[in-house]
Amino acid sequence: MQDLNDMLYFAEVVEKGSFAAAGRSLGLPKSKLSRRVAELESRLGVRLLQRTTRKLSLTEAGELFHRHCADMRDAAQAADEAVALVQTEPRGTIRVACPITLAQSTVGRVVPMFLERYPGVRIDMRVSNRVVDLVEEGIDVALRVRSTLEDSGSLIVKQLGPTHGLLVAGPALLARQGVPASVDDLARLDTVSMSAVDGKDTWHLLGPGNAEHALVHHPRYVVDDVLTVKEAASAGIGMCLLPDYMCSESLANGRLVQVLPGWGPRARIVHAVFPSRRGLVPAVRRFLDFLGEHMCGEQMLLEAGVRPAP
Repeated sequence: MQDLNDMLYFAEVVEKGSFAAAGRSLGLPKSKLSRRVAELESRLGVRLLQRTTRKLSLTEAGELFHRHCADMRDAAQAADEAVALVQTEPRGTIRVACPITLAQSTVGRVVPMFLERYPGVRIDMRVSNRVVDLVEEGIDVALRVRSTLEDSGSLIVKQLGPTHGLLVAGPALLARQGVPASVDDLARLDTVSMSAVDGKDTWHLLGPGNAEHALVHHPRYVVDDVLTVKEAASAGIGMCLLPDYMCSESLANGRLVQVLPGWGPRARIVHAVFPSRRGLVPAVRRFLDFLGEHMCGEQMLLEAGVRPAP
C-alpha cells in the first residue's frame, strides 16, 4: 500500500507548481519533498513529473495519479470536518461557481447572511457563465439554472427551487401603449430582447390550463446583457422577459409591472451540483441547506405579489 503522506506531498507539489512552494506550504525542506516524490515514482515504476529548470509538468500517468491523490486529500479533509461538526460550527473554505445574473441578484445577497451566521467558513466564489469542470478545477459547489437536470452526469444534484420567467414592463410603457387584456394583445407592445434573428424574436409562452402561445415580435432594443434589458424595461422602452429572481424587488417597488399575469415561459430549475465527497463536508452541507432556505422559489414570488405561469 502507498504511503498516504507521499500522495499528499505529490498533490501539494503539483498544485503549488514547485517543490519549493510546496515545501513552504507543508513546512518541509524542498530536498525531502523531492526525494519522497522520486521514491514514489520508483515504487510505482512510472514517471509522474517532467522536471525542467523552469517548471514541473505532469505526465499522463501523473495526471491520473494526481486526481486520486486530490480525492484522498479531500476525503481526509471531509472526515476531519465531519468530526469537527460534533464539537463546533462548520469551518473551512467553500469554492463556489455561480452564473453572473444569479450572483448579482440573489446569491450576492444570501452569501453575506451565511457568512455572518457561520464565522468559521470562508467562501471563494467564481462568478462566470462559463461551464466549469468541478473536479478538474477544485470547485465544491456549482450553481446552475437550467430547464433539465439530465446533463449533470455523475454529480450530485440538490434542487433549490423553480424559477419563472416573467413578462414585465415599466409603467410608462403600459401608460403609452395600454395594458394587454389577452395574450393576443401582447403583439402591440414594444419589446426588449437579448437576441433577434433578422430583427425578429419568438417567445414561447405557457398560460392558464397549459395553453401555449408563440409571441413573434420585432424588438425595439436588442442587447445581450440581462441587467441592461431590465434597465431598459424599467425606463419604459419595451416589455421583456426576466427571471423572477431578477425582478421581484422592482415589482415590489413599482419600477416594473407584471404584464398579463399567469403567462410566461416554462419554469426552469435553480439547483446546485457537487461531487459526492464534498456533500459530506459540514460547511458545504450547511451552505447547501442555507441556499435552499433563502434562494428564489415560490415563497419569494408570493412575497413580491407575483403570480407565475404554470
